[in-house]
Amino acid sequence: MLSSAQAPLYEIKANLFKGLAHPARIRILELLAAAPQESAPVSYLLAETGLEASHLSQHLATLRKHRVVTSVRSANAVTYQLAHPGVSQLLAIARTFLVDSLADSNEQLRLARQLPAEHLAGGSAK
Repeated sequence: MLSSAQAPLYEIKANLFKGLAHPARIRILELLAAAPQESAPVSYLLAETGLEASHLSQHLATLRKHRVVTSVRSANAVTYQLAHPGVSQLLAIARTFLVDSLADSNEQLRLARQLPAEHLAGGSAK
């Protein structure tokens, strides 16, 4: 059971992951992580993601709301950057986790394919 002191921390973490829970937002973060100084103008993000400007704006607003990115306005240009270097590390860890999980799945699939046919389809050989 969570103590009342722990609950807010878990809620904050859950909200962070909710903020990350869209492929377009992950793509945006990966673009920013790979960009020089981990920052990029909106025009670059638009070109690289292929999103409509309004959709990109919504995703960036969500990332700002969850304090994952920050923005700087200079004249007519807005540049976004990762709010913390740990975001790059989080993306790298997630990628490693997924690659390892897929490798495990591929190994399980390979082993399953080696099973005799009578083990497949409920025991009936086809």
